Amino acid sequence: MNKTLSNFILATVIALVFINCANKGTPQGGEKDIDPPVILSSTPENYSTNFKGNEIKIYFDEYVKIKDLNKQLIISPPMKTQPEITPLSTASKYITIKIYDTLQPNTTYAFNFGNSIQDNNEGNPFSYYRYVLSTGDYIDSLNVQGQVVDATKRQPDTFVSVMLYEVDSTYHDSIVYKETPKYITNTLDSLTTFSIENVKEGKYKLIALKDANNDNKFQQKTDKIGFYEDFINIPTDSTYKLKLFSEDLDFKAIRPRQFVGNKIDFPYEGDYKDMRITLKSEVPNEFESRITKDEKTDTLYYWYLPKKLALDSLIFNVSSKTFEKDFTVKIKDKERDSLLINSAPSGNIGYKDPFYIYGSVPFKSFNKSKITILDQDSLKVNFNTDFDTITNTLALNFDKIESGSYNIQVLPEAITDFFGNKNDTLNYAVKTPSKNSFSNVRVNLNNAVYPIIVQLTNEKGEDVFYEQYQTKKGPIDFLNIKPNKYFYRIIYDTNGNQKYDTGNYLKKIQPEHASHFETSESYRADWSYQETFTLIKR
Repeated sequence: MNKTLSNFILATVIALVFINCANKGTPQGGEKDIDPPVILSSTPENYSTNFKGNEIKIYFDEYVKIKDLNKQLIISPPMKTQPEITPLSTASKYITIKIYDTLQPNTTYAFNFGNSIQDNNEGNPFSYYRYVLSTGDYIDSLNVQGQVVDATKRQPDTFVSVMLYEVDSTYHDSIVYKETPKYITNTLDSLTTFSIENVKEGKYKLIALKDANNDNKFQQKTDKIGFYEDFINIPTDSTYKLKLFSEDLDFKAIRPRQFVGNKIDFPYEGDYKDMRITLKSEVPNEFESRITKDEKTDTLYYWYLPKKLALDSLIFNVSSKTFEKDFTVKIKDKERDSLLINSAPSGNIGYKDPFYIYGSVPFKSFNKSKITILDQDSLKVNFNTDFDTITNTLALNFDKIESGSYNIQVLPEAITDFFGNKNDTLNYAVKTPSKNSFSNVRVNLNNAVYPIIVQLTNEKGEDVFYEQYQTKKGPIDFLNIKPNKYFYRIIYDTNGNQKYDTGNYLKKIQPEHASHFETSESYRADWSYQETFTLIKR
């Protein structure tokens, strides 16, 4: 055998050895691990009674990790001092619960871990693991079940807390604002049903709460609430439906301040429509004032003249039906806001929509003769005006035709603002689309109780695109609507005030009922549709 052949054979043998070794050492795939971790034991054992300690250990057959514990872990009854759960950032074959709170006597506690316990490699969750113990001789075993819905949305929020408050000598209606509940569970991120377990026999108030800051107390400004009207007695075979809603905020005025010249900001919470701002200071005869509302924020602006006052402060009384308070505002000589004029809409305008002109400073007067609307043939179009003082908006109302073009010209000095400033020439152009670019739909309702409000919304129900009010049985036509996928919300206007009314916990008022329907397809341009919805009899 020559040297070249010998070297070739040796190289081939070495290569085969390495390939074989590589094959032995390389994973071949196989089935993915989909099994959750298995609990081997716990100390004390799950469902132990007469618990006296302050530490619990739970052992698993593999390394586990904890994910989203703050959202997933529900302890019932809630503890004033949260226990320490370890490890949080590393994997381990056991979990330790260190209790710092003083546990109540003869009470069953449940630690509901949700989907927070997962195996370290694949993230398979040990779903809805509950560790239960009792500080007394027995484990409470009763339960309450039901469903959470939303007053206005098709689907309720996730992670809704459902609570039981014990009705005893200490119970009062405002307990939901001040105290944590006796028992609690959570719908987590996928369920609309709930089950509160390990409850003792007794009388309770049942509450649902979308708890923004997770303190197990109701805060009107940030939380949604739902409640069952009557007390419930446990044990019970009933299931309960809780309807989540946001309360209208109680009116509250916030301290006013001056940021620019001749304008004072009056922030508020709640509904401003009954808000009254009354000047209590003695002012000169030439003193003038106007009030407008900020377009986006909950603020009223108090504008005043003359520019300089022989006062270093003004005293105001702010009041509503349920609120009254005096405020003192320091007055400084600052630069005023400049007049900026805007308009809406731009581009296309609806057949029945006004054209709006609004400004950054209150308008004081208008000269209609200096405003002209011309159509595509340069012919004058008649119009009338409406002025909303609180929004500082001038509406131009005029008849429009299909596929029409309109030029709107506002000549100089047509508008004078509160400070005497006047506008320069303003030119706007809008047009109406052709009718075949729209959809039309006729809606028929079975079992409707009138009056009702019919709304076309987006999927989440947060945006209302079209709305009609109906007082008697008959078809409801939505004409010339934009092609789109819509969702229907039908509100029973129980008090007949032509708007949706939310609930109020302390007043024991439930929100007005709403039903939801989804269209089978998106509406297309130049198509007409007919929808028939059957409402559940109420």
